[in-house]
Amino acid sequence: MAGILDLLNSDLGKSLISGASSYLGQGKEQTGSGLSAALPLILGALKNNTATSGGAEGLLGALSKDKHDGSILDNLGDMLGKEDTLKDGANILGHVFGGKEQSVAQAVSAKSGLDLGKSMDLLKMAAPVIMGLLGKQSRQNNVADGGGLDNLLGGLLGGGNQAKEGQSLITKILDANGDGSIIDDVMGMVTGSNKGGLGSILGGLFGGK
Repeated sequence: MAGILDLLNSDLGKSLISGASSYLGQGKEQTGSGLSAALPLILGALKNNTATSGGAEGLLGALSKDKHDGSILDNLGDMLGKEDTLKDGANILGHVFGGKEQSVAQAVSAKSGLDLGKSMDLLKMAAPVIMGLLGKQSRQNNVADGGGLDNLLGGLLGGGNQAKEGQSLITKILDANGDGSIIDDVMGMVTGSNKGGLGSILGGLFGGK
């Protein structure tokens, strides 16, 4: 299974970058940079949330709904900027990040150079795409329990032991120093002032150089 960042180089990824770039009015390179941060952050949060049986059941239930059947992947150009898509994305982000969406958007903004508003819009567009991708793959692979879901998320995150190191991936990214304050850690990671930096963490997750 291809990792999520590998998918950005596929036809699907190029359509996602092109559609998001057009909606945001930004260059494809900058939009792609934003997505390279946004996608693993969303997936990491989803994987963290499914560590409990209740979280896994909740995500499986959401993926079984028609709106997450993968159909969004067939027409990204028309779907990304629609009000319903952005509203769905906002709901997904609120659930997986538990109200910390602004700090996640700050991380995307600092990495890509997009302003905070556009970074938030990018996250809102990316979230339904990820849910559509998960919904499609869960159907194709007959995923019906937490173990199968964990394998699916792990595969997209680069899989293997690196995805399982640290029981809270999103906490590791958003509160690296464990002080309970995520804003300084997010900004430090994306700018490289924290040890390793966001690029180092994501590079490790995805086998980056």
